[in-house]
Amino acid sequence: MLESLSYTFMQNALLSGVLIAIISGIVGSLIVVNKMVFLSGGIAHSAYGGIGIAIYFSLPIMLCTSIFSLIITILIAILSFKKRENLDIIIGLTWAMGMSFGILLVDLTPGYNTDLMSYLFGSLLAVSNSDIKFMFILLFLVLAIVITFYRDLLSVSYDSEYATLRGVKSRFFYSLILILSSLTIVISIKVVGLVLVIALLTIPIYIAQKFASSLFSMMLISIVLSLVFTINGLFVSYAYDLSSGPSIILVGSVVLLLVFLVDLLKKLRLRY
Repeated sequence: MLESLSYTFMQNALLSGVLIAIISGIVGSLIVVNKMVFLSGGIAHSAYGGIGIAIYFSLPIMLCTSIFSLIITILIAILSFKKRENLDIIIGLTWAMGMSFGILLVDLTPGYNTDLMSYLFGSLLAVSNSDIKFMFILLFLVLAIVITFYRDLLSVSYDSEYATLRGVKSRFFYSLILILSSLTIVISIKVVGLVLVIALLTIPIYIAQKFASSLFSMMLISIVLSLVFTINGLFVSYAYDLSSGPSIILVGSVVLLLVFLVDLLKKLRLRY
């Protein structure tokens, strides 16, 4: 397998996979502890609208999708912060409208776009140098925010009402977590695809929760797990000529299933 690293596209894929694993381990932990998984799923699927706009008007896809997703994210943050009971409706609307809008624009685009499938399921060949630069910038941004505001993020994540009473700007950090989630989702699309990006942001974290004693340790364990899943998934993808996204998620899903089976066996042993 090491000979595959002699190819530039594989080097880019591996480097981008490592960067995405670190980012998703950190941001995914914030998503899960804040119970934003479904919300992030809405952002991910509504991002298809940005892809549709980019394809129709021949614009840079990552830039266009990032801007579109940020607009949707800010809209969701404004509408859902005080009225959490309407969150499902808001997510459903943005999810359906974003995807429908994107699909219609792609249908109206003359000719068939060969890159479209790579944005749905990920592609090793889709990662460019500009994407890697964006990932480095996002990683630096995520690390800077988490290091600077860790205590505030921690308090908002576990008890937002108490954090507000202590003077923490809960609404600001709620929106900030959503924005980081949005940017992470957009840049992860190149590696695992739009359809599977939420799995990358949740599977390692669900496993990490069983072993973590704090938010910080959860992030570290999630990063390690994400790295293992991503690197192994990429090599499986290369070895058997498969899509990178499903390969990465399948590796993670197998590990998650094994963890569940071990837990089940432990419970059965204790019961009998």
